[in-house]
Amino acid sequence: MRPDLVVWIYVVLLVIGGLIGFFKAKSKISLITSGVCAALLILTQVRGLFAPSFAKGMADVVMALLFVVFTIRLAKTRKFMPSGLMLLVTLAALVLRHFRL
Repeated sequence: MRPDLVVWIYVVLLVIGGLIGFFKAKSKISLITSGVCAALLILTQVRGLFAPSFAKGMADVVMALLFVVFTIRLAKTRKFMPSGLMLLVTLAALVLRHFRL
């Protein structure tokens, strides 16, 4: 799978997760965080905006930070949904970006 396609799919899932968090739990922070992170990831996909190696690294850093956030949330709540699911999605996105299947 192409690394850029992985990022676009991840962005969609991230925004959907933020919207679900907002509508179900009235969590404005979920909506804001997902929007900011999605925007950063979208910027990494705009060709010519950043050097390719910087854009790839920036996308990895954003996803790694989200991985840490979802891990902390899962540890605090001990509930798989939604942080556990997003943790797995984030891990899958990071792996798929770097390994050709």
